[in-house]
Order: sequence, then C-alpha cells, then structure tokens
Amino acid sequence: MNKALAFALISLWLAGCGRENEECVFQPETSNTTIDLRFESLQDSFINVNSKDQLIRLFTRYPVIRDEIFRRAEYPSDSIFVDEIFTRLNNPHLDTLLAETQRVFGNLTGLKSQFEEAFINLRYYYPDFIPPKIQTVVSGLDTDLMVTDSLIIISLDFYLGKGAKYRPKMYAYLLRKYDPNDIVPSCLLIYGISDRFNKSVLSDKTVLADMVTYGKSFYFAKHMLPCVPDSVFIWYTPEEIEGSRKNEDLIWSRFIESQVLFSTNHKDKQDYLGERPITIQVGEKCPGRIGQWIGWQIVNKYAGSHSDIALPQLMEMDDAQRLFKESTYKPRRK
Repeated sequence: MNKALAFALISLWLAGCGRENEECVFQPETSNTTIDLRFESLQDSFINVNSKDQLIRLFTRYPVIRDEIFRRAEYPSDSIFVDEIFTRLNNPHLDTLLAETQRVFGNLTGLKSQFEEAFINLRYYYPDFIPPKIQTVVSGLDTDLMVTDSLIIISLDFYLGKGAKYRPKMYAYLLRKYDPNDIVPSCLLIYGISDRFNKSVLSDKTVLADMVTYGKSFYFAKHMLPCVPDSVFIWYTPEEIEGSRKNEDLIWSRFIESQVLFSTNHKDKQDYLGERPITIQVGEKCPGRIGQWIGWQIVNKYAGSHSDIALPQLMEMDDAQRLFKESTYKPRRK
C-alpha cells in the first residue's frame, strides 16, 4: 500500500472519529396496519425441566428447537443427546443465565415491540408478507439464532450484552453482534440477504457482486427499522462508522488502486468482505467487512438517484454491475 495513502487513512480516521450522526430513513405510514405477532417464551420451560421424560416431551413438541438450537445431529444417539442436554439444563449456572435474561429482557415487551415495528414495515413493502412465529429459549450458549420464513428462534442468553456474567466465547469484535439491541436487526439482515427478497446473478462471483448483495441487505434491514443506527446493523462502533464516513473517498480509492472490484479471488473476498477486526489492506484503523459497508453506500447512492424505484424493485435488481454503474457512485472528500 502506498505510504502516503496509508498515513492519510490512519490520520484522518482518528480525526474523523466522533459522535455518530445518524438520520432516520423513510418511515412509511403504517398507522392502520396491524399484524398478528405469534410469540412464545420457552426459556422457563427448558430451564425448569425436572426429568428426562419431560425433556423428551418438550423436544417432541418443539423438534426445530431440538434439531437447530440444541443440534441433535451432532450426537451419536438419542439417549446420549437427552442425557447430555438434561445434564446441561440442570447445571446451576443455567439459573444464573435465566436470571440474567429476565434482568436484561424483562417481560420481553421491548423485543416484541421492535419485531412488530419491523414486520409492520415489511408488510407495507410486501403486502403478502406473513410474520413468522417467534420463540425464545435459553440454550446454555449453544446456538444463537435460527431464522426461516415461518419461524424465528432466539437463544436469549447469547444477547445479554456487556456486564453479563456469562457470554459466548469469541473475540471482542465478534461479541458486538450479541447485545440485546442486535436481535431484531440481525433477523432483518438474514431476511435481507436471502434470495426470498434479495435477487442476484449466481454466476457473478466478483467482489463487486458480493458488495452489492450485502449492500442491498443492509438497505432492506434499515428500512424495516428506519431509526436504528447504522452501527447496529453493521456492528461497528459509532467511531468506526464516523471514521468510515469521513474517509469514504480514501477507502474507495484503495478499492480502485488494488483493482479488487472485479476479482473473483477468495482471498480478496476474505480481505475486504470477511469477518475480521480490521481491513489492514485499507488501513490500520479501518474496520473489518469494509467492502460490505461500501456496498451499502453504493446501494444508498443508487436509491437516492432513482426515487422512482421502490424498495421491492431495488431488491429484485439482480445485476450488480448495472446497479453500480447506474448509481454513479464516486465519494468525494468530506
């Protein structure tokens, strides 16, 4: 990397760090829209299980929780599976996790309210949308989340946030995904990246195609929760968001200089789009997944200059190179 550019990036990143200046995106008129939110809190049911027979009955009633959250397929037999899960659920530490869950989430009113907002907005854009059932559990930090068209299962103990006695064992930059306010945005991002909503040309394996696909997912999720800060969706600190905005032109110049946009190389994708604490190829203060963030800015630019294109139409655009070209994206020094 050229030394002048690297020095400028590092210096300006530090200078650009400050209080995040967020703005809400378009908020649709939904005052007359209602949804039927089916919400089932099951954490007490599993933590308070007092016999293996009772656990088997629960798993029979909730086979998806058995298979996806407690991962039945990873055990050699049903008996070993039941024995091990029963032992785990009767560990005294699980009582602490349950108490922490109650402290952080209370009666889940806030979580339900945010899901309602997101699903009502989703129905505004997609009138045929049927909200999935939502189930919450405490898994003993086994599996965090499962999202399908018809069912969302949330292991609340993953999302207790800073100050929790027990947290998932992972690097600090990955733990940013597991604060209480990350649950609903994470679900919307999974919806936004799925081909149910986000169309793409599967034969286009370029870095640019992946950037635009990620960008569309962030654009989608942000419009379902219009006033949630960008930093929550992309798991950046407010300082990283502000630094990225201040130095967007320098970041982009690095993409152009490295000729990475049309690369299909796996390493390039990992370097610029992958999960990592920093994107060292851009600068020592540049957060990881910066290609995803730039993809989001490209999609925002396209949407801003094509006000006649509604969100569902934008999500249907499968030609990433066309979207990029028509966005006329070219950030300037702020």
